[in-house]
Amino acid sequence: MCLPPDSRSHRVSFPYALVLFDLDGTLVDSAADIAEAVNRTLDELGHSREDEATVRSWIGLGTHVLLDSALRHAGSRADVAEVMPRLMVHYEDCLLLHARLYPGTREALDALAGAGVAMSMATNKPERMARVLEQAMGIDGYFTHVVGGDTLPERKPHALPLLHLAALHGVSPRDTLMVGDSEADAGAAKAAGMDLVLLRHGYPRDFDLERAGAVAVLDDLAPLPHLSRSPTDSP
Repeated sequence: MCLPPDSRSHRVSFPYALVLFDLDGTLVDSAADIAEAVNRTLDELGHSREDEATVRSWIGLGTHVLLDSALRHAGSRADVAEVMPRLMVHYEDCLLLHARLYPGTREALDALAGAGVAMSMATNKPERMARVLEQAMGIDGYFTHVVGGDTLPERKPHALPLLHLAALHGVSPRDTLMVGDSEADAGAAKAAGMDLVLLRHGYPRDFDLERAGAVAVLDDLAPLPHLSRSPTDSP
């Protein structure tokens, strides 16, 4: 699988019937808002605030891991389950403070929609907040379904969210592409038997994107609609 050198200026036929997108770190840069929510929670517990770069390193595996990382880093012995309601209040309050689409996102979604490609969202963000965020960013119309971290019994990196969405669309995993930025996205795609594209602009934590087995690792979403599939990769 490859991207032609002139992929930003020439359209090619898209080789997948369905694309599943992660949200935070893939479509939307929301790290500043997530960091503020974490810091307001730490404030309430009497701990020092952390810089955005540090909080970025905790994003990607859902709110439980996010909060657990923050508490352990602060030296807190507080129970994650007990503190979680506080975090979620701040998480919602901070949801739309500074969030923004990554450059090239809307253009890529437009191109895929124009090519008749079905799209849905698989995020570890709570579903209700994911829907609020996608609507605020003006991209909700692109996605047929949204599965959040609390929608199903399992979340990424489990295969269930991806397989559930593929089944809703009636598309086989072989004809589905997962687009994300983290180890959770890569793990889910591998478990589901789906091809994977990773974005460098997201929140990989300490995950090596280049060795994840993705069919492409991109700086942004602009080249995505021009992705090609070699004959040996096709169904």
